[in-house]
Amino acid sequence: MRAIGYRTPLSIDNQESLVDLELPVPEATSHDLLVEVKAVSVNPVDTKVRAGAAPEPGHHRILGFDAAGVVKAVGEKVTLFKPGDAVYYAGAIDRPGTNSEFHLVDERIVGRKPESLGFAEAAALPLTAITAYEMLFHRLKVQDKPAPENNILLVTGGAGGVGSMTIQLARTLTDLTVVTTASRPESTEWARALGAHHVLDHRNPLAPQYAGLGLDAPYFVFSVTRSDLHTPGLIAIIAPQGRFGIIDDIKDGFDAMPFKGKSLSIHWEMMFARSLYHTPDMIEQHRLLNHVADLVDAGRIRTTLAETLGTINATNLRRAHALVESGHVTGKVVLEGFDA
Repeated sequence: MRAIGYRTPLSIDNQESLVDLELPVPEATSHDLLVEVKAVSVNPVDTKVRAGAAPEPGHHRILGFDAAGVVKAVGEKVTLFKPGDAVYYAGAIDRPGTNSEFHLVDERIVGRKPESLGFAEAAALPLTAITAYEMLFHRLKVQDKPAPENNILLVTGGAGGVGSMTIQLARTLTDLTVVTTASRPESTEWARALGAHHVLDHRNPLAPQYAGLGLDAPYFVFSVTRSDLHTPGLIAIIAPQGRFGIIDDIKDGFDAMPFKGKSLSIHWEMMFARSLYHTPDMIEQHRLLNHVADLVDAGRIRTTLAETLGTINATNLRRAHALVESGHVTGKVVLEGFDA
């Protein structure tokens, strides 16, 4: 089968940073599905792993997490799917990735593909939908508000993949007032179109902009990106005893002391944790992806696909990685199909 991988971490402008490979088709056993991959999307985690995680000497690593495709075979313990089912999922960080014609994935982290979406549109959703859903409902627990006035969510980076899904899920499944941030006219408009009530400019200090809205302090804050830069301003804004969520890496280490003064709780979201540790509630990702598919098919949320860069090959994946690394992506970048 055709696949795309790398043998050593390199800058994306190097032709060897991602290369085309020919590999044997894997065999499904236990809880695994063998999926014929129809489309994939590229996430910041793809670029971070490629740039910093070296495979064992003499070996390659296949990247890719988001995928949509068709089940071709199932392991002996599979009960949730059968060959021919259309699925979408975000894979596992400790297994070969989705940038290949055929891919093995545990059924417990797979959902049914939304019937109303094509494969490219569906491939844009899983990783960001899982991250946003888990942060909102499993980590911050926005459904458990201590008081009626604790009804505001502030999420940074509203035009990115995770921010886009957070806005939609919060507007669709809660009564929260959603405040987000963006930096360009097109990204601001994107966030508003997804349902954000207010959009701040994260190129400028956030606290005075938020004060100008005339709203109560947000009880829930989700710092999606550049937490190293934005955390001081977000702590100034958040309500005392509020809940503060983070997903990104903070380069110079994380200092929890500034959170003490307001007695804030800190919530980390790592959507690969359930699959990496095979937690007892691992199947929650199957359930939430099916819930997201139901919401899509009911017309309550939409795909965040912004651009399709052609078929799945090394050349196009290098282009996609470069675009994601630029930090100027609105929505998600997708590749669909393999060259004939």
